[in-house]
Amino acid sequence: MFPSLNEIVTGSVLKGTSELHGLFAHAQPFRCVVIEKFFTADFAQRLLDEFPAFERGNSVGDDGRPGGKSTVERMAALGPSYGKLDAIIKSQNFLEFIAAITGIDDLLYDPFYLGGGTHENRHGQHLQAHIDFNYHPSERWHRRLNLIVYLNPGWNDTWGGNLELWRDPYQDSTPVMRIAPAFNRCVIFETTEHSWHGFDTIALPPEQAQRSRKSIALYFYTKDRPARETAGKHTTHYVNRQLSERYAPGYTLNADDVAELHGLLAHRDNRLQQLFAENASLLQAQEQGLSGNFLYLLKRLYVRYRR
Repeated sequence: MFPSLNEIVTGSVLKGTSELHGLFAHAQPFRCVVIEKFFTADFAQRLLDEFPAFERGNSVGDDGRPGGKSTVERMAALGPSYGKLDAIIKSQNFLEFIAAITGIDDLLYDPFYLGGGTHENRHGQHLQAHIDFNYHPSERWHRRLNLIVYLNPGWNDTWGGNLELWRDPYQDSTPVMRIAPAFNRCVIFETTEHSWHGFDTIALPPEQAQRSRKSIALYFYTKDRPARETAGKHTTHYVNRQLSERYAPGYTLNADDVAELHGLLAHRDNRLQQLFAENASLLQAQEQGLSGNFLYLLKRLYVRYRR
């Protein structure tokens, strides 16, 4: 059905688009599908072999400090297998293949891999439940799909790093679905105003300390989307994890509970600091230049008029 894709995508996956479409359409808590052995075994291994060293990527977090996550957006330059992947995923055949699974036509490939590319996370890292930015940062495109392929041979789901899909992280203390980042496992899910997702804390045992959670993230867009799904432009929207149901009157805290509570408070405080810094930056930008002076005069007139 998609002959040019058989260089990288497993034949059974290419032949199974109808079944995969049914799974995607009826999934909960939002449309998604998990595909095992997505790439051919040889191609998946080559992607792992050519995966960039942690130090090669950008490991600076939202707070401006180096952290335990490293990303490389310029994926096509990582090696011959990544160059081939880049060439194929932007082809019309690949876009139609993904459209056949998801039912979303006229998909656009992002040549800049903004926010995507290779992702590597070390011990202790997690990702809060969130919905993604909904428009391409530099184009007027609607973000529609995330496609993630994991490259972690022998990963044990007790080590964390499991992709979590949430109904409503503001209300729920547990996700609807938890997916281990196993080798050559692909997850495709829609990006909407309710596609809440993240991953739980990576907690590697000492004998596995050299490991990390590796993945390839591809994002797809369209020029338009249904009006009922369209919202005003926004950045990524994070939600702190809710307290576990075990925290009830009469419950006695243990050392792990105390560590968890400290962690939740630290993440809350860090997010508040980021929001304050962003707000201060916007306010300061408003005061600059001719438009800033004009706004200043309007505010003075408004205040005096109210008196």
